[in-house]
Amino acid sequence: MSAVDDETARLLGAVPAPGPGELDDLRALLAARAEDAGLLDVAYRTLDAPVGALLLAATPVGLVRVAFAVQDHEAVLADLAARVSPRVLAAPRRLDAVARQLDEYFAGTRRRFDVPLDLRLATGFRRAVVEHLPRIGYGRTESYAQVAAAAGSPRAVRAVGTACALNPVPLVVPCHRVVRSDGSPGRYAGGDAAKTALLELEQRVPATS
Repeated sequence: MSAVDDETARLLGAVPAPGPGELDDLRALLAARAEDAGLLDVAYRTLDAPVGALLLAATPVGLVRVAFAVQDHEAVLADLAARVSPRVLAAPRRLDAVARQLDEYFAGTRRRFDVPLDLRLATGFRRAVVEHLPRIGYGRTESYAQVAAAAGSPRAVRAVGTACALNPVPLVVPCHRVVRSDGSPGRYAGGDAAKTALLELEQRVPATS
């Protein structure tokens, strides 16, 4: 090691490692500066919820992704970097309204979400399905066949299942309200238990939103 390397190592060793709180402050400052400079294309945060940890991500347009832990948050972030922008940064502030409304939903005090959406990840027939889903009211369900008809392709029942599985913003856009024709819940990207829990939540008598 050269004398320069020795001196660099000595100086770095003399700098105290930042504590957890200081790291959080630095991250928040970095995120704020990136957003102010227009360099933050995708902001994300996580939210602890009764169905497990949720990843929330938003562009300047609106909420672009909600992902369950079983979907692998790191893989979802990598997908966002590839499909939306590599400028992805933890910046909870942009997701505050979404997080608050999700908390209210799980508490039973919110029936509808009122946040801007960025649906660029849903295209073609999948987009038509995703745009129909919010019309299924709280506490109600529709079959895959009913959604296919509403989306303009009555025979595309399997495609509706795929569209629900690939819904980029579940919960906020309620694909969990789409069930089989016999009334059984069917599969769900967040796990079958999560879908059952959400349907049961909505069957309770909720407080006025």
